[in-house]
Amino acid sequence: MADEKKIGAYICKGCGLGDRLNTSQIATIAEREAKANVVREHDFLCSEEGVAMIQNDIDNEGVNHVAICACSRRAKSEAFNFDNIAMSRANLREGVIWVRPDTDEAKETTQEMAEDYARMAVFEVNFMTPPANSGQSKGEKGILVAGGGISGMTAAVEAAKAGYKATIVEKSATLGGTAAQMLKRIPQHSPYTDPEDTGVSELVAAIEADDKITVYLNATITKTSGAPGRFSADISTESGSTVTENFGAIIQASGFEAYDANQLPELGYGKSADVIDQAGLEKLALEANGGSIKRPSDGKEVKNVVFVQCAGQRSDKEGHLPYCSGHCCLTSIKQAMYFKDQNPDIDTTVLYSDLRTPGAGGEDFYRSGQDKGVIFTKGTVSEVKSSGSELTVNFHDMILNDDVELGADLVVLATGMVPNGGVDIEAVPVKDEDGDENAAVEVSVDSILNLDYRQGPDLPHLKNGFNDSHFICFPYETRRTGIYTCGPVRRPMDMLQATEDATGAALKAIQAAENAELGRAAHPRSGDLSFPTFRMEGCTQCKRCTVECPFGAIDEDEERYPQFNESRCRRCGTCMGACPVRVISFENYSIDTVGQQIKNVEMPDEFDEKPRILVLACENDAYPALDMAAMNGVEYSAFARVIPIRCLGSTNLIWVTDALNSGYDGIVLMGCKKGDDYQCHFVKGSEIANDRMSKVADTLQSLSLEPERVATYEVAITDTERAPQLINDMAEAVEKMGMSPFKF
Repeated sequence: MADEKKIGAYICKGCGLGDRLNTSQIATIAEREAKANVVREHDFLCSEEGVAMIQNDIDNEGVNHVAICACSRRAKSEAFNFDNIAMSRANLREGVIWVRPDTDEAKETTQEMAEDYARMAVFEVNFMTPPANSGQSKGEKGILVAGGGISGMTAAVEAAKAGYKATIVEKSATLGGTAAQMLKRIPQHSPYTDPEDTGVSELVAAIEADDKITVYLNATITKTSGAPGRFSADISTESGSTVTENFGAIIQASGFEAYDANQLPELGYGKSADVIDQAGLEKLALEANGGSIKRPSDGKEVKNVVFVQCAGQRSDKEGHLPYCSGHCCLTSIKQAMYFKDQNPDIDTTVLYSDLRTPGAGGEDFYRSGQDKGVIFTKGTVSEVKSSGSELTVNFHDMILNDDVELGADLVVLATGMVPNGGVDIEAVPVKDEDGDENAAVEVSVDSILNLDYRQGPDLPHLKNGFNDSHFICFPYETRRTGIYTCGPVRRPMDMLQATEDATGAALKAIQAAENAELGRAAHPRSGDLSFPTFRMEGCTQCKRCTVECPFGAIDEDEERYPQFNESRCRRCGTCMGACPVRVISFENYSIDTVGQQIKNVEMPDEFDEKPRILVLACENDAYPALDMAAMNGVEYSAFARVIPIRCLGSTNLIWVTDALNSGYDGIVLMGCKKGDDYQCHFVKGSEIANDRMSKVADTLQSLSLEPERVATYEVAITDTERAPQLINDMAEAVEKMGMSPFKF
């Protein structure tokens, strides 16, 4: 039969494998014990000849399940890229010969490791099915951009340049956002000495001239439903009309609001018209139109201006912003130059505790300010007093260690950015299964996207109201697949950073739309066709998969069974780990694919004094850390058997149970860092797994097993020394505790 399962096992002898291992013995085990139908050895499996050999077996021998016994699955992925087959990888290079010493004493255990990994790979692929498109996906390619400021306009222009239609929805009557209310911008070109034009008019002109870009002004997004490749958005205008359009991906570029300086009465705001924030000074500068800037109270020319940095930010006081907004110091330098370029005799003083000038030209721009006569004084301002038309700034000079008073005609407060992140969905009422709302929570902000998602109408917030994304692991990504954030709604930034951010978000949105059309996953498993399915007859409708999915990819149908959404799904497997009855699986990743690897390790008896340690390692951080440790020659115990998993959140407790029942003496789970500064590529997977594993200790004690036999760790991709040490620590612990009584 054409669809009959036929397994091919291919053993490489290159990269020193043939010198260190008995590959013939590995081939025999793959054939006789693991029941591979075709078994071949090759001197260099990743060579053109080796790849052709495998492809020939696929084309002419009917091989449709391939086990590659060579290097790490993270290596040679382009060479070992075969269509319409299921494939597993046995890591004999990084996982065996590179982590074991090349000595006669170690030869036996090194060979045993290799044989186990080959056996595990064949049994794993035997329980795989070649992934196929589910048929849910559609081919919408247009990009919806929420916000028409610098970030939103840039994202739309960049998408259009790449050949994609873009639609901007802007709540105000004009494009440009905050940048349109500025006289100049911080320079972004060499020699970085003078403020530059904002560039808003050029962007607006480019948008108006591009037939691929549609703009809705005085408009909001009143409903968003669907998924990548088939988003549907209702766009409503002030006139009351609503249109519904379809999109492939969404970019949220909703910008920021300036911090409310009314919360700073000690700095004179609200008490004197001549104490303003940076946005207020931009307004005065635009009104001056190149002439003298007049102070608001009496219209007189400003002769002495003081800039107070970090006003209401970088502070733990209640109501203040705890973070730095990034642009403020450079903006004060720019605004001081407004005065100096108009009249060099105007006194301009910048009072700062720390002066931060990020970016390529930041230092040059600061020195240019010094050259123009801007005074920079290190001090902390305690109070701004007003007496008639006079302002007095009281501050502690941190250089002279003295309290000083400074007179001024105008005081400018460098307040921070507050993101327009929409509703904090973790603070809104959640409906129970009967549709009733729990205790209501008042929300004082409007929704940006009005998402028709079970989890709430907007994107989750991380800290301080900024939309959730991780700037190292997955910038622009959010917990809603196919929806990307950019600009100050994601983190504080200046205009240049916002422009770069918008370009990145546009590229990610395009990638999401293209992947969705093909039924492929988004980052971090970009290109993966596998898709979760469930056995309805076994489902207990417990809703754990629905609740624990970090990405809102699972709803319920009319009968309250889980309903999986292909293009929202990131393929992390958290739902699979959550399922207590184990009815959820992927074609190429399931309870069985991992379970078969666990069960098909050769288990020595207790008298051999060869323990077995199971290591379940996150493929995004822990597994790469172990690979890099191997490249650096870091050794770890020959008794460990490492299985890469998509996310620690996919760990089902049955794997722990099976391992203990099979006679493993210790289990090490390696996931990513959790918490507010998480590094989990699937956001909450590591946190969820830790919660599950916290209950294991009681179970172990009830079985008269030491709780120390199962350990869960947070491992970063840079832990190339620590990750192997954790394995060695478990080996030492097992040696002290003794072999598992469950061994035989």
